[in-house]
Amino acid sequence: MHTGVVHDIDFAADGRQSGYLAIPYSIDRSPYYQIRSPYLRLKNGEGPSVLLMAGNHGDEYEGELQLTRLMRRLDLSQIRGTITVLPLANLPAVMAARRCSPFDGGNMNRAFPGDPQGAPTSRMAHFLETVLFPRHEVIFDIHAGGTSMAHLPCLLIERQADPARHARALDLLGAMGPTHAFIADNGPAAPTSMGAAARAGAIGLSGEFGGGASVTPESMRFTARCIDQLLIALGIASDPVLGTPATCERPRLQLLSLCRHSQGVYATRRGWFEPAVDVGARVAAGDVAGWYHDLERPEAAEETLRFAEAGVVISRRLHADSQAGDCLIQVAEPIEG
Repeated sequence: MHTGVVHDIDFAADGRQSGYLAIPYSIDRSPYYQIRSPYLRLKNGEGPSVLLMAGNHGDEYEGELQLTRLMRRLDLSQIRGTITVLPLANLPAVMAARRCSPFDGGNMNRAFPGDPQGAPTSRMAHFLETVLFPRHEVIFDIHAGGTSMAHLPCLLIERQADPARHARALDLLGAMGPTHAFIADNGPAAPTSMGAAARAGAIGLSGEFGGGASVTPESMRFTARCIDQLLIALGIASDPVLGTPATCERPRLQLLSLCRHSQGVYATRRGWFEPAVDVGARVAAGDVAGWYHDLERPEAAEETLRFAEAGVVISRRLHADSQAGDCLIQVAEPIEG
């Protein structure tokens, strides 16, 4: 078989199943090579179902590390319903420490709905949207800022056309206990995992849990807490698996909206970016976002960059060296009420 994804999951069976989602892909070193992404599936009777995934982008590690830890810790007796764990969804990108796959250049979060006869990234996206996602009520795809971005820790949903599903997604966001969450509005044809989840009839949850292609104690705690609280909120688990029970009140959730290109400041030429504010700052339209230097023309004064819109800074570029088209810094609009 040289198309699609090969697997041996029995979706109807109770119990513990583990193995690999294998994509046959001939390479110079190995003509019958398979890209093998590990999975774990636990099913304990009837009940809610969730797919937990990470490694959609290879250089975003909080989800990859916490989900592989979850695979080792989960026991069938701890759950009711179904959990599927896919910690390294774009395996070539993970192993190359890159955002996109080195085999085909594929950015999985821009590859949905995919193609069963396409390149590996497209094949996996098609399998997720048409096979795995429709068999789960909730999809939680864990992201971070990757190599080039610092990101405000926050959760994310796509705006849902169905009011009941949108309300349920907001309830689950609140149950997971973040300080910030934002609502994206990419439309029903979005090539993202969240767009795919909506098309598959599932509630899609995502988020940004760190940045800089590194992890911190706080980013790992936040990721563990969100996973645990989601499983508890869904009624799949009654106790935390990765962390300890929460001992304090949940923070007030600030919802944010990210839906316009004018919420970002973009480079228009080669230059070196110096930010004026960090993630989490509240800014007004016209505030200084940073300065843009030209090291090829040391005599030229730096350019002052300003925000076009007010909001909360949710991400900024970590690499000073920038090219035309790079997003340098970005704000999201608070949703009050």
